[in-house]
Amino acid sequence: MSAAVGIFSASKQDGLKKNERNNNEEAREEKKKNNNKFVDDNEAKNNNVDDENEVDEEDDDPKLKPEKELDLGPPLSLKEQLEMDKDDESLRRWKEQLLGSVDMSALGEMEAAEVKIERLSIVCRGRPDIVLPIPFVSNPKSSLFILKEGSRYRLKFSFTVSHNVVSGLNYTNTVWKSGVREKTKVMLGTFSPRKDPYTYELEEETTPSGLFARGSYSATTKFVDDDGKAYLDMNYHFEIKKNWPSNNS
Repeated sequence: MSAAVGIFSASKQDGLKKNERNNNEEAREEKKKNNNKFVDDNEAKNNNVDDENEVDEEDDDPKLKPEKELDLGPPLSLKEQLEMDKDDESLRRWKEQLLGSVDMSALGEMEAAEVKIERLSIVCRGRPDIVLPIPFVSNPKSSLFILKEGSRYRLKFSFTVSHNVVSGLNYTNTVWKSGVREKTKVMLGTFSPRKDPYTYELEEETTPSGLFARGSYSATTKFVDDDGKAYLDMNYHFEIKKNWPSNNS
């Protein structure tokens, strides 16, 4: 029995020593791998730093930078653009499709388009048109016009375009009363120069009605293109009353 126990104990010790050696070897291998990984990571970081330095050096190299900005040449008026390559039939047709019917007499030597609001009026059913004065002079002490509550009306205006094409012309109208603001914006479109005026009529609307709708309103009307250039910017006051004024009958 004791011999058997001694053999078992010796075998157990040998097994424990063998496991300990294996564990030590595995630890050394793991440490070696970690050291190699640390070296590889450091080399990669150093390589990245070197690459970044190379990029920075290339950016700072004056030989790689253009000596001057791209020169697109002087801006041309629409008349000059239409006269360019006029012998090229296909190019001429393409310009006509792009610009539509252009009145050459309305073209000038200026590069920028010019829009002139010729007439601005309020059309009401069964009433004479209310024509707003242009050029407009603001008078905060008086109302520019009076509308009857619950009446149908529409805005009608005409304008001319000269010198060049006006792109993205839009009409905005903002109205305030007792701290409440209402804004209307209508995109009119792109217009080519021509001698005859363009006429535009907005959709019909109805003035508000009721006790709280009556009174004085502040308003701002603008005509602006997509470059932010304003061709008309007028601030005024108007009133909504229970009845039409007697002098407009």
